[in-house]
Order: sequence, then structure tokens, then C-alpha cells
Amino acid sequence: MVLFTLLDSAAKYTTAFLPALEIAWARFVIHALLAFLILRPWLDWSPYRTRRPVAQIIRALMLVGSTAFNFLALRTLRLDQTTVIMFSSAFVTAALAGPILGEWVGPRRWAAIVVGFIGVLVVMRPGTSAFEPAMLFSVAAMLCYVGYLLLTRHLTSTDSSRGMLLISAVVPALILAPVSLPTAVMPPTLFIAGLLVVTGICGGLGHWLLIQAHRLAPTSVLAPFIYTQLLWMTTAGYVFFSELPDRFTIVGGVLIVGSALYILYRQRVHGDN
Repeated sequence: MVLFTLLDSAAKYTTAFLPALEIAWARFVIHALLAFLILRPWLDWSPYRTRRPVAQIIRALMLVGSTAFNFLALRTLRLDQTTVIMFSSAFVTAALAGPILGEWVGPRRWAAIVVGFIGVLVVMRPGTSAFEPAMLFSVAAMLCYVGYLLLTRHLTSTDSSRGMLLISAVVPALILAPVSLPTAVMPPTLFIAGLLVVTGICGGLGHWLLIQAHRLAPTSVLAPFIYTQLLWMTTAGYVFFSELPDRFTIVGGVLIVGSALYILYRQRVHGDN
């Protein structure tokens, strides 16, 4: 979560100098190079073969959309705002898991989903002067991330985690190249170029550490740690950009995180109730 916070912080700073799609492309290129160095797939290609290439490509497209929309949102939104909206992916995933994966939720979790959506409305405040159009980019990033999560869950029964890590870096880099490179801008300073490298390193290492964590502990144990990112994002926003969350983001964040944790609790302790 700390690495993902540094990724978003570096991306937010560089959006003042470079196009968001170029930053996203650089992030995946460096992620792919790092994945090759860590995984060394040339020693054994068998874990990287997929039985569902179409699903893998769609999953990669979802990750591209999530990253690109998030970087577009970061141009004007605070780190804590994009993080709180992204946390709503937990209850959107729970709502869609029934019709898509057959993992239906019960009435109590549906109530938590409604509370979570209310939290999103509190953060975004649509129809008021406080509404930021860039929040729609953040919502689009969250929806793409939900698609990425659902497809990841769908593919775990047939494809290896190493294969998914490598494919989710290489395919986005290839997809973004023709749309980002024609409008690419040379980084104005070595510092900005270094931040591009930081986005790729933090993204690649962050995903690798998540895979290692899931090898050592169940998802239900690890899931609550995701919400520590709000602390790291708030800290990074203050340290790097002199930003602090407003009261609406705090209230909405409490509703969103609370509903997500309740959904996790019901799933872990009470099954589908």
C-alpha cells in the first residue's frame, strides 16, 4: 500500500509536465521490465501460457483504463479523494459478483452496499458547486478496477499468478504505445524522468508483494490492510502537496470504508447472509 501511494504521488506530480497516457505507458513498460527481471520467464515459459487469452486481454484493458483514468483524475483531485472513491470498488464488486460470478450477497450486505454508495455521494456532492468533474475520471477508474478484479478472480482457476503479473504489464504497455507515443513529451528534467521510473518500480514491486502476501495469508486476513492506504495517501498529500482532506471526504470515507469492512466481515464470518 505504501508503494502504491508513492506510485500515485509520483504520477500526480508528473501530470503537470507530461500527458497522463504517457505516464501510464511508462509505468507499464518499467513494470514489465521489472517483472521480467524478477520472474525470469525465459527459464520456464509454461507458467505464462494462458488458456483464456481473450479474458486476459480484456483484464489488461481494464487495468489500462483504471490506471489512465486515475492519472487523469490526479491532475486536479487530491490523493485522498481518488483513494476514497477507489475504495468503493469493494462494494461495487460485491454487487456485481452475483450476476457475473454467481456469488450472491444477502440483505445485510446489500444494506452495506447502499451505505457505501451514500458515502460516494457525500464525497462527490453532485449537483453542488463543490462537485469536481475530474471525479468522473476517478469513478471510471474504479469501475475499470472492478472489472479487473472480477476477471482476476475468474482467471485464477486456470492461469498462474506469475503469468497474470507479467501479462498485466506487457499487454497494457503494448496497448498504450500507439495512443501515447505520438503525443509523448520529453521529460523536462531528470527529476521528472526519475519519477516516471518510480511509477513503474512502485507499481511492479507493489503487485509482486501482493502476490507474495496472498501466498502467505488468506485474502480475508489481508483485505483490511488495503484501507491503510487512506492513511498513507493522506500523509503523502500533506507532505508532497500540502493537501488535507475536507470534512466531506472524511465523512464519506468513513461510510465507504465502514461498509466495505462490514461486507468483508459478513463474507468471512456469516457466508452469504
